[in-house]
Order: sequence, then structure tokens, then C-alpha cells
Amino acid sequence: MIKNPIDAAVRRRFTAPLLEWYHSLGRDLPWRRTDDPYCIWLSEIMLQQTQVVTVLPYYHRFLETFPTIKALASADLEAVLKLWQGLGYYARARHLHRAAQILVSQFSAKMPESFESVIALPGIGRSTAGAILTIAHGKCYPILDGNVRRVLCRFFAIEGDPREKSVDAWLWHCSETLMPKHNASHYLQAIMDLGATVCMPKQPSCTRCPVEKSCAARKKGLEMLLPIKAPSKKVPHYDYFAGVICVDNAVLIRRRPLKGLLAGLWEFPGERVAENSKQASIVLAHERFFREHLGLDTRESKSYMTIQHVFTHFKMTLHVFLHHSKKRMEVASPLDWAERETLSDRPFSSAHQKIVLQLTEKQNQGELFQ
Repeated sequence: MIKNPIDAAVRRRFTAPLLEWYHSLGRDLPWRRTDDPYCIWLSEIMLQQTQVVTVLPYYHRFLETFPTIKALASADLEAVLKLWQGLGYYARARHLHRAAQILVSQFSAKMPESFESVIALPGIGRSTAGAILTIAHGKCYPILDGNVRRVLCRFFAIEGDPREKSVDAWLWHCSETLMPKHNASHYLQAIMDLGATVCMPKQPSCTRCPVEKSCAARKKGLEMLLPIKAPSKKVPHYDYFAGVICVDNAVLIRRRPLKGLLAGLWEFPGERVAENSKQASIVLAHERFFREHLGLDTRESKSYMTIQHVFTHFKMTLHVFLHHSKKRMEVASPLDWAERETLSDRPFSSAHQKIVLQLTEKQNQGELFQ
């Protein structure tokens, strides 16, 4: 791994052409047309693990609904999660909501200008804090998101594993040393754009890169091999079942705990089944679950649909059963009965949202509640 000092000449060879390229070809994005720290903060959170093209409609809808930090802080968490539905990584929405409440109670609904105060907010790490302060408040803090990490690994031909502590520390050093004291905001957005649109993970477009001539990886023919990737791990697969219990005009739903995977979202009741279960075993597990937890006989349930879904760390097959019941039983939190017209008002995970869409379609066709 290269650990030579980054001198002024290296900084010029990187920073000057990068800024020139950005001022000519940088992306025109809505959060770049404002200096409102709230908008910049929101964009940074939404862009975590998510591409710009996906974020854009969510960004506009979110600001239309919650135009200020105060509006977000006073909103019900369920309304925030509903607006976030489909964007994934729902912890971001919960942290955003909680951070807004902290900003209202402790900072007069304004984003503070000290690094220590910003990084202490829920959902904000070192890189996000640096981006917010640099872009919104004109400070000069380095960042090291995925795009920047990739650009630096290639520019300096860093052949160590970026996940190792020493390599990570060196990358932070590179990021900080390269930052110009003036025009830092444009520089950060430029290097993020370079990673997102030119120095891409699988197919870097080196001939369009403003720093191609100085890129060490390009000179060594390593641009397709860097950054070093972790060995691929086998992604586990799990089977789950969910029951759609219908009584007259209502459907039984369950809210997930406020901590953990998909916290606070609604779903149709069910659970994970034993690995390598056959279809017959899944049916029996479904019947046993509703008999033991609700005293409900679901032996006449019908297989309704099967959903394939990929989470960050595992794959899921969701087996969905439909059951018409004659009597609406009394239920308590986290269970609830939802009238069919209100299902779409609740925030569901992406997999269970597919069930909602199917139910809505069947309802519109007059098939579901017959």
C-alpha cells in the first residue's frame, strides 16, 4: 500500500482537474440548488446505500409533506415510515425523525455548526456529518463514503483491504489532505459525482475521467481490481409464511417492534419456518401458528401467493395464505384490524406491500371478500 506523503503537486494534479470537470459536467441535483441544511441533510441520508435516480422522487415528496425540521419532528413516526416506504433501510427514516425531534428540543430546529453536535445525532456518522457541515455550512471536513473510497483506492492504487483499520485510516488521511481549503463544498460534490458517474464499481469509464493521467491504478492496469473486495459469502435463504385473515371488510395486520429489522412497519402475521421445510410442513406451521396464537382454525386457508425478496444479509421466500373467517376476534397491540380501504395508508415492508397491492387489485375486481 502506498503511504508516500501527499504533497502540493499531488493535490493540484487531483483537485484542479476534478473541480474543472465538475463545474462543466457535474450533475444538476435539487439539493445542490439550496443552502438549506435540512434539505442537504435529508439528501445525504436518503443517498446512503441508494442511487440518485431512486432518491429523487422520494426527496421531493418528503419535502412536500415535511418542508421543515419542525414539521418532521411533529409528525407521527408511522407517517414518516409510510412516506419512506419502498426506499428501504428504514432505520434511516426512524433516525431522521428522532434527530429532527432532538434538533427542535435542543437546537431551536436548526442544524448545529459544530462537528461534535452533528455527529451525535441519530443516523449520522463521520462521513455524513462532514458532508452536511461542508456543503451546508461552508466548513471543511473530509468524507469517505463508498464513492470516495473507491476513487481514492484507485487514484493511489491502494491494494490493501479498505475494511482493515490501517487502510481505512490512510484513506481518511488521503481524503482530508486532498481537500482544498477554499471551494470545499464543490470539491466534495465533485469527488462524489466522479465515483457515481465515472469511477464506477464494475465498469470505470477511465477515458472520461479528469484525473486519468495521474491515476496510479490506471497506470498499473489495476482499475478493474481495486478496491480490494471481500470474499463473497453465501447468502442464506429462509422460508417465511404470512396469513391474510379476512373478516367481512377487514384484514388482520401486525406492527413490528420498534427496534430491529423493519422496525415499526406493518405486516401480515406469520413467522419464519425451519430450514429446508417442504410445502406441507409450511402449511402445517401456518395452521399451528394461528391456532396457538389466536385460537383460529385455518385449515381451510388457500395458498394465495409466493413472494421472493432479498434483504441485505439473506434471501426470503414468503408463502402467503388467505383465510376467510366468520367472526372478528378481539385483538390487542401489536395486532390490529384494518379496513380494506385503509390498508394502503399504513407503512408496510416491500415484501408485504406486494400483498397489499394484490389485495387491492382483487378488491377492485370484487374477488377478495366474496
